Amino acid sequence: MTNNSEHYDLIIIGTGAGGGTVLHQLAPTGKKILILERGEFLPREKENWSPKEVYQDQRYYTKEDWCDRTGKVLHPQTCYWVGGNTKVYGAALLPMRERDFEAVEHKKGISPAWELKYQDFAPYYAQAEKLFNVHGKKGQDPSEPEREEYPYPPVGHEPEMQEIVDHLQQLGYSPFNLPLGLKLNEVDKTLSQCIRCDTCDGFPCLVNGKADAEVNCINPTRQYDNVTLITGAKVTKLHTSTSGKEVTRVEAEIECKYRLFSANIVVITCGAINSAALLLRSANDSHPNGLANSSDQVGRNFMKHLSTTIVALNDRPNNATYQKTIGINDFYWGEEDFPYPMGMVQNTGNVKAAMIPPEAPPLLAPFVRFAPEKALEITAKHSTGWWLQTEDLPDPNNRVRWAKDRVCVDYTANNLEARDRLINRWTEILKTMDKTTKHVIPFGIYPRNYMPLSAVGHQCGTCRFGEDATTSVLDLNCRTHDVENLYIVDSSFFPSNSGVNPTLTIIANAIRVADHLKQHL
Repeated sequence: MTNNSEHYDLIIIGTGAGGGTVLHQLAPTGKKILILERGEFLPREKENWSPKEVYQDQRYYTKEDWCDRTGKVLHPQTCYWVGGNTKVYGAALLPMRERDFEAVEHKKGISPAWELKYQDFAPYYAQAEKLFNVHGKKGQDPSEPEREEYPYPPVGHEPEMQEIVDHLQQLGYSPFNLPLGLKLNEVDKTLSQCIRCDTCDGFPCLVNGKADAEVNCINPTRQYDNVTLITGAKVTKLHTSTSGKEVTRVEAEIECKYRLFSANIVVITCGAINSAALLLRSANDSHPNGLANSSDQVGRNFMKHLSTTIVALNDRPNNATYQKTIGINDFYWGEEDFPYPMGMVQNTGNVKAAMIPPEAPPLLAPFVRFAPEKALEITAKHSTGWWLQTEDLPDPNNRVRWAKDRVCVDYTANNLEARDRLINRWTEILKTMDKTTKHVIPFGIYPRNYMPLSAVGHQCGTCRFGEDATTSVLDLNCRTHDVENLYIVDSSFFPSNSGVNPTLTIIANAIRVADHLKQHL
């Protein structure tokens, strides 16, 4: 093991929405910063836009194995690249609602209150939207919190999607332009990096038109001499002083060799699952149950949303090139005869023929597997994809463990009645909109697929923050209660999940914590 002689002011572990943002905020300070990323730069190649490579062959997901609570092998849909999971995210960037920060009663339990409130995050949400080129329009979303206007105009609906919006409005609902992080200029397309292609959600962007952590945060900092980025550096363990009060060395495997790095402050931003796993495998005599785990809360309360895809099939083709433009929050807090939160509806990206076999629900999978390619292409052309997400509630038994040298995720879904209610309600609406048309599949069947445990894109909650060190891992500045120079700045800190995508809250919190760190570096 090689002990690196250089000492840094700050080490950041991970380059995703949290780590990339912290680096972007602190690089101009002139402090000596090392950022360690286990992946490499994602290659810009034709395969970026290949549905077969991306969905069937899972070209850009990690090949490592995790396990579930039974010990069964789990192949996680997670990315190890510079930019982390933002390299393939759908770029939907929404703030949590004001009520999401309070204790909220659900049909199957309580979503706990945050000790910081929406007002504490509001200015950082505004900065996050500017940093990640968020396009949207204030005043359309009935659940929208108090806010200023979006920094960029909304992404326009193409005719086929506008027709859906018109139908929803005629039925009395309030569809809104989904807030999206795109480097898009619809007024002058010659100045636009985004070309509104049909392979965005779930795909890497070949033209760097998606606002991701590499493009918007990491690349701009490479001009600074005080910043050192090492890729291919998998952090394996954190070493502490004898007292256990501070991290003294960061151990990383680089080109099959182990190296040690030191810094005044260490920031973990590996994602909720891997951040918890790193703390657990860093156990030592001072921290026998895992680093910063005197509360026994590290890895617990794992959440990932109850996510469902529904495909609406119609006799008319959907010729929209970029379809992910609609959001619906009319049922976010429930409805008249179900006064409990149900969740959010938004478009998926375009349904492509090569995506259908790996995404097909179990009942249709045997038929899809043997369907000719032409039939899949026709089906895809006549499809509109919908993504439904319902909040899952924190449960200490839903947890991340480190066992037998690999990540294990124990998870049992909860709050299922709210999820099923949203699915049934949305299916009824789709049928109402389509009642004057002939269905490709008779009897109004809408294929659906529940996202499996391996789909961990919305992971959060494994190292919750709070003032009480006996019930939380982090303080309100996201510093660990037990280790004075160790911070975690990703979705680990979430006490609850809310019903919206977590990424904007990760970015906003990273800006907030970076402001705090500026005072301590």
